[in-house]
Amino acid sequence: MDNKIFCIGFHKTGTTSIALALEQLGYKVTGPNGIRDPDIAFNALSMCKQLVNDYDAFQDNPWPLFYREMDEMFPGSKFILTLRDEQSWMRSQLTHFGANETPMRRWIYGVGCPLGNEETYLEIYRQHYDSVRKYFSNRPNDLLEMDLSNDDGWEELCEFLEHDIPDSVFPHVNKAVDRETKYHRYVGKLMRLLIKKNTT
Repeated sequence: MDNKIFCIGFHKTGTTSIALALEQLGYKVTGPNGIRDPDIAFNALSMCKQLVNDYDAFQDNPWPLFYREMDEMFPGSKFILTLRDEQSWMRSQLTHFGANETPMRRWIYGVGCPLGNEETYLEIYRQHYDSVRKYFSNRPNDLLEMDLSNDDGWEELCEFLEHDIPDSVFPHVNKAVDRETKYHRYVGKLMRLLIKKNTT
């Protein structure tokens, strides 16, 4: 690939979907990276500098925090800012992470879990998106904002990357409605097994 693609939206904004879409377009994608590193705050930048030559596209943590450094290292790269309604994003944070702490989130937000720290998380979220937009304000051709919850997909992505649109549905994964459907299917299967067991 001629240029690197850096997805710099925060996690839970459609990062997995973007990764799958980029893979379908032929990019070699990595991320998230270093999520189990207890010293990620000290190791993240050096880790990214080591990984960046081995892949074409990068998404999820810790890549959003290093868009300036990656832009300097790879002039001419493209940046994709996935976004989401902030209240919906916050609900997703609470659903997925709750009171569970990680070094990665502690580094990014200053506190390791979203539960009880909602305003802190939202403030960091807002600051990041404001900073990205200001940084690229005079370079509209280098930054694409995508809201997958608002049906952004192949048309926006392929125009930005100058790709033909694939003959396939844009991948939307990890949707809450999909998880709810899977949960109900699981519960239904379990109930059927219990009924069968009690009647035999």
